[in-house]
Amino acid sequence: MIGRIVLIAALAAGLAACGEKAQTASTKKSDAAPWDGARDAFVAPGWKAGDKGSWEAQMRTRAQGQNEYSRAAAQK
Repeated sequence: MIGRIVLIAALAAGLAACGEKAQTASTKKSDAAPWDGARDAFVAPGWKAGDKGSWEAQMRTRAQGQNEYSRAAAQK
Protein backbone atom coordinates (compact mmCIF):
# COMPACT_ATOMS: atom_id res chain seq x y z
CA MET A 1 0.00 0.00 0.00
CA ILE A 2 2.72 2.47 0.99
CA GLY A 3 4.77 1.39 -2.02
CA ARG A 4 1.84 2.17 -4.29
CA ILE A 5 1.47 5.67 -2.77
CA VAL A 6 5.20 6.31 -3.19
CA LEU A 7 4.99 5.12 -6.79
CA ILE A 8 2.03 7.40 -7.55
CA ALA A 9 3.79 10.35 -5.88
CA ALA A 10 6.95 9.69 -7.90
CA LEU A 11 4.96 9.48 -11.14
CA ALA A 12 3.12 12.70 -10.31
CA ALA A 13 6.40 14.47 -9.55
CA GLY A 14 7.90 13.13 -12.78
CA LEU A 15 4.99 14.37 -14.86
CA ALA A 16 5.09 17.76 -13.18
CA ALA A 17 8.76 18.09 -14.11
CA CYS A 18 7.95 17.52 -17.78
CA GLY A 19 5.82 20.65 -18.06
CA GLU A 20 7.34 23.61 -19.87
CA LYS A 21 6.57 27.22 -19.16
CA ALA A 22 5.78 29.52 -22.07
CA GLN A 23 8.78 31.54 -23.20
CA THR A 24 7.99 34.83 -24.84
CA ALA A 25 10.45 37.44 -26.03
CA SER A 26 9.88 41.00 -25.00
CA THR A 27 11.21 44.04 -26.80
CA LYS A 28 12.85 47.00 -25.18
CA LYS A 29 10.61 50.04 -25.21
CA SER A 30 12.24 53.36 -25.88
CA ASP A 31 11.15 56.71 -24.50
CA ALA A 32 12.01 58.66 -27.63
CA ALA A 33 12.44 58.08 -31.33
CA PRO A 34 16.02 57.25 -32.37
CA TRP A 35 16.37 60.40 -34.48
CA ASP A 36 15.71 62.54 -31.41
CA GLY A 37 19.06 61.32 -29.99
CA ALA A 38 22.00 63.16 -28.52
CA ARG A 39 22.35 66.91 -28.86
CA ASP A 40 26.01 67.32 -28.01
CA ALA A 41 29.44 67.54 -29.64
CA PHE A 42 29.76 63.77 -30.08
CA VAL A 43 27.28 63.35 -32.95
CA ALA A 44 28.33 62.56 -36.53
CA PRO A 45 28.96 65.58 -38.75
CA GLY A 46 26.03 66.38 -41.03
CA TRP A 47 23.44 64.88 -38.72
CA LYS A 48 20.77 67.17 -37.32
CA ALA A 49 19.13 65.97 -34.11
CA GLY A 50 15.37 65.63 -34.40
CA ASP A 51 15.35 65.32 -38.21
CA LYS A 52 14.18 61.84 -39.26
CA GLY A 53 15.38 62.18 -42.87
CA SER A 54 18.84 63.29 -41.77
CA TRP A 55 19.02 60.37 -39.33
CA GLU A 56 18.04 57.86 -42.03
CA ALA A 57 20.63 59.30 -44.44
CA GLN A 58 23.31 59.09 -41.74
CA MET A 59 22.40 55.46 -41.03
CA ARG A 60 22.60 54.60 -44.77
CA THR A 61 26.02 56.29 -45.00
CA ARG A 62 27.24 54.43 -41.92
CA ALA A 63 25.99 51.07 -43.22
CA GLN A 64 27.56 51.72 -46.63
CA GLY A 65 30.89 52.39 -44.90
CA GLN A 66 30.70 48.89 -43.43
CA ASN A 67 29.85 47.27 -46.77
CA GLU A 68 32.89 45.26 -47.94
CA TYR A 69 31.96 45.55 -51.61
CA SER A 70 31.91 49.35 -51.61
CA ARG A 71 35.07 49.53 -49.46
CA ALA A 72 36.99 47.27 -51.87
CA ALA A 73 35.90 49.41 -54.84
CA ALA A 74 37.00 52.62 -53.11
CA GLN A 75 40.48 51.24 -52.36
CA LYS A 76 41.28 50.44 -56.01
